[in-house]
Formats: sequence, structure tokens, C-alpha cells
Amino acid sequence: MAKHNNHSNASAWMGIQKKRWALMVLALFSLSTAIVFFMRTAFNSCSAGYGGGEERETEVGLEPNPLEFMKSKLVLMVSHELSLSGGPLLLMELAFLLRKVGAEVVWITNQKPAESDDVIYSLERKMLNRGVQVFSAKGQKAIDTALKADLVVLNTAVAGKWLDSVLKENVPRVLPKVLWWIHEMRGHYFKVEYVKHLPFVAGAMIDSHATAEYWKNRTRERLGIAMPETYVVHLGNSKELMEVAEDSVSRRVLREHVRESLGVRSDDLLFAIINSVSRGKGQDLFLRAFYESLQLIQEKKLQVPSMHAVVVGSDMNAQTKFETELRTFVLEKNIQDRVHFVNKTLTVAPYLAAIDVLVQNSQARGECFGRITIEAMAFQLPVLGTAAGGTMEIVVNGTTGFLHPAGKEGVTPLAHNIVNLATHVERRLTMGKQGYVRVKERFLEPHMAHRIALVLKDVLRKAKSSTNS
Repeated sequence: MAKHNNHSNASAWMGIQKKRWALMVLALFSLSTAIVFFMRTAFNSCSAGYGGGEERETEVGLEPNPLEFMKSKLVLMVSHELSLSGGPLLLMELAFLLRKVGAEVVWITNQKPAESDDVIYSLERKMLNRGVQVFSAKGQKAIDTALKADLVVLNTAVAGKWLDSVLKENVPRVLPKVLWWIHEMRGHYFKVEYVKHLPFVAGAMIDSHATAEYWKNRTRERLGIAMPETYVVHLGNSKELMEVAEDSVSRRVLREHVRESLGVRSDDLLFAIINSVSRGKGQDLFLRAFYESLQLIQEKKLQVPSMHAVVVGSDMNAQTKFETELRTFVLEKNIQDRVHFVNKTLTVAPYLAAIDVLVQNSQARGECFGRITIEAMAFQLPVLGTAAGGTMEIVVNGTTGFLHPAGKEGVTPLAHNIVNLATHVERRLTMGKQGYVRVKERFLEPHMAHRIALVLKDVLRKAKSSTNS
């Protein structure tokens, strides 16, 4: 009977939350549009008056674009899907960087649902508006483009299925000019049907050293194949995100608006996890650690502001078993006034402006890189992350945040780290500032563009050499 009541309460609470967040997303969309307009107007009118601050040091326009050599090159990009997940969005970002220098870019999505999809429609319109051509994944047009292209970028391991299903006997002609951009860190992607052509492509580009080493060992041990020449390319924050992060007025307005929508006060402490809700991202363990931190504070009678946990990345329409588990846990522990679920969104800046600490709690081997980590650091937020994957190449333990073990054994250490930052304001602020400095030194769009340019030059050289031979 108690379980039935809990389930009924959870369903009722989810219904209320759906209505509440639908209104919030609508409001945030309108506000974000206004903020971007305001921010760019202010930036354009005032940039000449900056007194040589940090904004000037990374002025992209003062340096030649490292991707300029891609002008007039034909690039075919093959994505396994088109969604709001990291892989497709990263490939889109590269497409826009190449269009900016005058490259001809064609996009193919290998797996598309039969029914219409609002997200796919919106992202395709965005690409078309930026001059990216969108073709069907199958048919002669796709084959002709692959044969004619100067460069073919396969995005994620799963995209490898497109080679045989579409190119068929033309696969050997295309492989020498393929750059395979891999983001996966999960064992089930190591299937021959996905990656059997991997040893024969011009190169593999991977987002972190940890992931590159994992792929090297796993392909050899499990599949008996060798990786091609592999390039590690750390990602960088977009210029648009950095403009918001460095604009104190925009940040303050976004912070006030989001906090008001969440129903929290200006001096409350917000710890947020911003990822698609799934077991691999560790939202369940984060909530357990958050609950444990509240107990520690109560037991030790510590004086801290009211603390809240924010879970950004829900899918309130899907109502997955895992998400239901999260909401049931919150109800059972009676912390629904301290935990806030936010639907998944392409616009993370408002939430980064509103919170105080980011929790990057990806499990098992961790994130391949974890773009949200460097985005949070741009907003001068300390990061509490798992000691796994790409997070260890971003977060400096004890300087820009704290690392904790993955898995259940990481719950208590994470809880103590939450209490640590909640009770030491100066430490929290100092770590945030150190994280910002680290981003400025190595995780900006120009840094990423420079790293990718070196890879593309090498791949184009190999492709040309193969054609001549």
C-alpha cells in the first residue's frame, strides 16, 4: 500500500512539474533570445572602450583563422543521428567552423525516425541557414558526394555502418580520406560491424587521452584490429558561450531569472548535474550524495545557506524507469523542496549562470571529454567530478574542483566534497576563478580550431598521397 501511495504521489508530482517546467522553458527561451541580443549590442558598442582586460587577450579576430586552408574544400559529414546529444552537436559545430572559412559542407544523418521529429527539423533548419547542405543518407547523391569529397568525417563509432550499407563496393575508394571522430566510452560500441574499416581510414580523432588509450587497447584485445593514426583533440568553448560567461550583466539577469523560476533565493547554494538523464551519467548517485550531505550538515550542526540540487537533462515526456526511480527517491527522502528537475535543453548558459557548483558524475569509464565541464569552468564554477575519463584531463584536483571515485564508493566522498564547498565560500570562489583561468589557457574555440586544423592538414595530405599513388 505504501508503495502504491508513493507511486501515486510521484505521478501527481511529475504532472505538476511538467506544467511548471513547460512554462519555464518557454520563458527561458524568450529571455535567452533577448539576452543574446542585448549582450551583442552592448559588446559591439562598447568593445572599443575595454581597458585591455581579459576579453582582449583572446580576441579571435586579431589572429588568422587556422582553418583558412579549408576554403573551397568539399567536406562530407556523416552522423549516426541528429539529436541534442554531444556527438551530433560537436559535428555541427565543426560544420559551422568550416563554413565560416568558405568550405562546402554536406551533412548526412544515417539513422532518422520514420515519423517527423521537431528536434531534427529544428537542427536541420539551423544548418541550412548557416549554409550546410543536408542530403539523404542513401542514394546516388550520397555516393557521388563521398567520392568527390576532399574529406569525409564519420562521427561516432556507430556511423561506420553507413560505409557498407550505402557505399558498398566504393568503400575502398573513400577510406583513405576518412577522418573518424570517436566520442564513445562504452564497451558495446566495440563491434566488428561498426568498426571493421577503422584500421584503413586516414585517421581517428578522439576527445581525450583516456578515451584514445581505451580504444587502442580494446580494439586490439577484443577485436584483434589496430587503430589508425590517432589524434587527441581537446574541445573548446564557443565564442558565444564565452561572451555570456564574461558578461556580468547577462550573467546576473540569467541567474536571477532561473532562480526565480526554480523558487530559490539569491543566497541559496545550488549544486547541479547537467547531462541527459541516464544511469551512466550518475544522477542517482549524485542525489544520494546530496541527501547524505544534508544529513552531515544536520548532524554536525553546520551553518550553511539553504542547499538545492538541480538535475538538468530530464525527459518529462519519456518518463523512463530510471527517471521515475530518481523522483521516487526524492519523495521517499522528503527532499522535493530541495531537488529540481529541468527538461533537457540546448541552452545551458542560463543554468550555468544560476548555479554555484557543477557536479560531473559520469560513471564507469567516465566522460570521453565532458564539454559541460569546461563550460561550467568558463562561468567560474568549481567542478566536483568522477576520477575517470576526460574529466581527469580537465579538472585539477584540489585546484579547480575535487575528484571522487566512480560507483557507489564515490557517494560518501562526493557528499563530503559538497559539504566542503558549502562551508568554505572562499575556497569555492577561488576554485571557480582557477577553473576560468584554465579555460582561457587551453579550452577556447581558437585552441580547438588550431588543434583540429593540424589534424585536417595531415588527413588531407594522406588523402592526396593515396590518390597520387
